[in-house]
Amino acid sequence: MNYEVVVVGAGIGGLTVAALLAARGLDVCLLERESQPGGCVASVEKFGYRFDPGLGLYALWEPGEIHDRIFSELPVAPPEVRRRDPGYCVRLPDQSEIPVTANTEQFEAALRKTFPECADQAIRFYRESARLSNRIRNELQNAPDVATVLQDDSQLSKLTEKSEGLTSQTASQHLAGTSLRFRRFVDVQLQLLTQAGSDHCSYLRSCLALTVPRQGVFSVAGGAAALAERLAESIKASGGRIRLDTPVLRLAYDTAGQAIGVDLLSGERVHASRAIVSNLTVWDTYGKLIGLNRTPLETRKQIGSLRSWGVYLLYLGVEEESASKLSASHLLALTDWQEDQRFDPETAQLMFALAPDWDPSAPSGRRAATIQMFTDVDEWFTFHESEEQHEEKDQALLETWWPRIQAAIPELGDSSELIETSTPRTIYDSTRRKLGMVGAITEPLNGETIGSSTSLPNVFMVGDTVARGASIACVSQLAFALANRLTQ
Repeated sequence: MNYEVVVVGAGIGGLTVAALLAARGLDVCLLERESQPGGCVASVEKFGYRFDPGLGLYALWEPGEIHDRIFSELPVAPPEVRRRDPGYCVRLPDQSEIPVTANTEQFEAALRKTFPECADQAIRFYRESARLSNRIRNELQNAPDVATVLQDDSQLSKLTEKSEGLTSQTASQHLAGTSLRFRRFVDVQLQLLTQAGSDHCSYLRSCLALTVPRQGVFSVAGGAAALAERLAESIKASGGRIRLDTPVLRLAYDTAGQAIGVDLLSGERVHASRAIVSNLTVWDTYGKLIGLNRTPLETRKQIGSLRSWGVYLLYLGVEEESASKLSASHLLALTDWQEDQRFDPETAQLMFALAPDWDPSAPSGRRAATIQMFTDVDEWFTFHESEEQHEEKDQALLETWWPRIQAAIPELGDSSELIETSTPRTIYDSTRRKLGMVGAITEPLNGETIGSSTSLPNVFMVGDTVARGASIACVSQLAFALANRLTQ
């Protein structure tokens, strides 16, 4: 079969690129090894519950923002979205809470009340973050390639009047004079939103990450899986083709070493005359699709050192009565101040996300909820010689976290029911992502920021491991930019 563009992987990035290209008239084929689109955001259904494996922090759905721009081109309507305010609440170990809200007066009042020891410095930090973020976002409206700018901190710095020095500064350098309590409040958010604490997250990146949730967080009916389904519908409506249950083996090359398409596990070859887009992880794009023997040596070495986080997920059934006691549907809980060590998200934070009451996803009288904790992926694949060992580790981690969850969110009481767990091994089994890693990589590749380009001129990447930020909005932005690049 011959197409102009072949997309490998039906995650949000691959679906978005394929939907936009098909809507613009290109002949597109999307190949997916699983029986449903969505990749690692595909919904989990069990015992009458439908769980969103994501955290429900959907940003940039306002008119003129990235998702509105995408769906304005597509022949299908977007899924139903409703704005939440607060987007989430940060709950500290002493049970104090700070609502991350668009109401600046309310937000700053919460900062003063919760952090009296450094209230002025805390408010100044957030005001300066908002000022720089707003300036960057305003300037981005005139940028020819928004995603390229967003990928590169040095490009971001050029959009501010204080470009000197900001590129190399971390967020922690701008927290001088604040208390450890406030720094942990910032750490727990940056880890969630960028997968890096204040010691490792660049200052400009932190400005954007901390400001966007206050400018609008939405709930999506059906979660990320519904977004995937609408994008898949759009591809078909525009004349594109989606082939599910179709594992891709590797790229196909001509005698000159140019990529001409992909070879399927079945033995079939699918040709691509214009481009091949990989929605696999950066490791699998090179290791499996391109092939390590065709990957430049320096690139191969650096890819081996790149890492992302793994997640440990609990899917719960929560009684409506318990849900009604919560101050917000989404709680980001700091479970340990960690006063004598660097911030370690693996033991100090969890994110609780409750499905909206207007989007039925559970048996009557109950609500579906997802709890996410960060975990080191390596330990899930070391010394596991049998499935029993994996189950033992899963059980041990559950027993470690359950008392912490009860202490952090006592409203859940004893009526909450554990429906299922998910580990990096679970994610690997369902998606074949290397070590089950998910989310952004913040380290550079070959001395440059990771982006859509690869070592081959007609092969491109899209997805969470090449988007700067741990959100669907970041992936969508990168996919939109790649679609523009392929059609200009």
